[in-house]
Amino acid sequence: MSKNFFIKFVTSPDVDPFKCLVGLGCAAQAINDGHKVDIFFAAAAVQMLHEEYLSKLDKAIDAPAGMCQSFIETIKKGANGIHCSTQSQAHFGVTQDSPEALIDGVNLNWSGPPGVIALAANADVTMMY
Repeated sequence: MSKNFFIKFVTSPDVDPFKCLVGLGCAAQAINDGHKVDIFFAAAAVQMLHEEYLSKLDKAIDAPAGMCQSFIETIKKGANGIHCSTQSQAHFGVTQDSPEALIDGVNLNWSGPPGVIALAANADVTMMY
């Protein structure tokens, strides 16, 4: 039976890159298993949506080359929605009008606390990394 997953990332990948990788892997697995998955990136976790930063994440935990990118590709292709905090992105110099740092092909829903609450309220399963 398919479930609605809400997966939220708030952990700084500088502080706990392993936790961030595990979360990306779980999100990709839920998609591969046929679940409806909405993912929200907030706080310092928005950096995982930045092309240059993502390329360094595998190295930070000695993961196989391209593992993070593979999870992100699955998420880009199969997630019901990829959401991010407008204010958190702005803190790192990324805005809707200046999205150059973002990974190619990511279709973001820019939001904040109202989006988080709506996604959580509609989820069968909530996971936070």
